[in-house]
Amino acid sequence: MPTELSWSHFQELIKIDREEERKFYEIEAVKSNWGYRELGRQINTKLYDRYLISPDKKMVLDESKKGLIEKQLEEILKSPYIFEFAGLKENKNYLETDLEKALLSHLTEFLLELGRGFSFVASQQRIKIGAEYYYPDLIFYNRLAKCFVIIDLKIGKLVHQDIGQMQMYVNYYKKTQMIDGENEPIGILLCADKDDAVVEMTLGDNVKNVYASKYLTYLPTKEELIKIIKDEKEMYELANEEIGSNM
Repeated sequence: MPTELSWSHFQELIKIDREEERKFYEIEAVKSNWGYRELGRQINTKLYDRYLISPDKKMVLDESKKGLIEKQLEEILKSPYIFEFAGLKENKNYLETDLEKALLSHLTEFLLELGRGFSFVASQQRIKIGAEYYYPDLIFYNRLAKCFVIIDLKIGKLVHQDIGQMQMYVNYYKKTQMIDGENEPIGILLCADKDDAVVEMTLGDNVKNVYASKYLTYLPTKEELIKIIKDEKEMYELANEEIGSNM
């Protein structure tokens, strides 16, 4: 099997009985940079069978890529991010610059925590918008999603001005840095705390590609982690219900 695939990919592939079908998905997963969730989606939608019977095989493969970016975003975004490797103890007073320096001094561990496909581009990159200069904290590029990822660090609770500033950064990189074949930049606000209602109302229905996620500087207990994940899931489900009721 190709070495580019993870153990999670292999768990999906091993379920396939037909050798030729399994080989097809192996090749496409590597060629198209599918995450394991995307691989499972393609298997479940019978891509191989549709490919075999279609006279226009290119069209089938092109159609299969629809929705891929959204699935890749699910794999890129986490909540919470765990930064225990940075050496910043729980409840210790530190500045955003201290957090940034600690993460960059452990860049390998930081990239692993961010997930697959991330490459470091710059920190405090100076950009000029109008007559003012701005300095986004961290710039990455994700080769799987084929886009820039802009990260700002917040040690306190997220406020609406932080969200508006990140949207400005995303728009700037979209207009000045994107090239043909790339996708729109993503902005991630990493904060110690956030009010989901403030985030939702500030972003509204028209703001795209800006996300807020919590981080922890210590390894949480099992109970703490379960509560965080449960809270995030409940907020996500509530948002989906509200969207559905307005349709």
